[in-house]
Amino acid sequence: MLDEKLFDADEISEGGESTLTLLVEDADIGERLDKFLTAKADISRSLAVKLIEDGNAEVNGKVENKNYKLRQGDEIALTLPAPEPDEAVPENIPLDIIYEDDDIIVINKPSGMVVHPAPGLYSGTLVNALLYHCKESLSGIGGVIRPGIVHRIDKDTSGLLVVAKNDAAHIHLSEQLKTHDVSRIYHAIVLGNIKEDSGTVNKPIGRHPVDRKRMAIVTDPTRKAREAITHFEVIERFATREGRFTYVKCKLETGRTHQIRVHMASLGHALLGDAVYGGGSSKFEANNHALISGQCLHAKCLELTHPKTDEKMVFECELPREMTEILEKMRKNTI
Repeated sequence: MLDEKLFDADEISEGGESTLTLLVEDADIGERLDKFLTAKADISRSLAVKLIEDGNAEVNGKVENKNYKLRQGDEIALTLPAPEPDEAVPENIPLDIIYEDDDIIVINKPSGMVVHPAPGLYSGTLVNALLYHCKESLSGIGGVIRPGIVHRIDKDTSGLLVVAKNDAAHIHLSEQLKTHDVSRIYHAIVLGNIKEDSGTVNKPIGRHPVDRKRMAIVTDPTRKAREAITHFEVIERFATREGRFTYVKCKLETGRTHQIRVHMASLGHALLGDAVYGGGSSKFEANNHALISGQCLHAKCLELTHPKTDEKMVFECELPREMTEILEKMRKNTI
């Protein structure tokens, strides 16, 4: 999905189309046009090829094919069509509401629920449920696809997130996130024995160079990456007949996509159940049914300043049943 932050306000036309100007640098010389667009515009290869074939990627004012090799001084004008209209509708989906007032609503999201609609997925998301529950009382800053959504958690991650019910609240909460004034603490079960009682992972994160759906630690200064810092603390260690595991608390200093999952995997301790980053789950079954259907990661604590009253607020929620059962089995060494 295209990163919306690539575009300035004056780059959006009245018709909803957006145009991005990309300059070829020395490191890009000889690169194929489709690969260049995939990396620089942060879009899928298939979308890059389609845009080129549709004449929406001009090189020095000319339409080239996807195999065009970039030259020094080339300037690419990439035009992206307006996004598909949002087809999401209010749906009567139960919500676990931790707190609600006229400005914010704090939700305990279950594992398996997507936060907001995306192409091909317009039903069953948290936004569908919020549209039903809040009616017209959601901020519009996130647009029609993400009304009220200030921050997200992954589909298979459970736990707390705050939603803005008006634009003023959205702006205030977004600023808190930007200045790291929102405290977000996650609990996770990871593979292996973390020897240190606590530590900090400070490694930049960007898109995986091959798999665009994954994130990765980025050390190449020529590749796009953002600062990412995670603090962790060991809660409990387990030695079971299926191996060693560690129950940890992770505090986000930044909030990058898949941050905890990528950082813990980089230490050699992938999250249990996170098949994308190296954590398996097939051993964890009871009565032939898997105990988990995704990574063991739960947003347990959220601390913020109320956007209207300036009151410091702390919210907590219990671990989901699946994680609790796994921890109990590990303590009894029955896994």
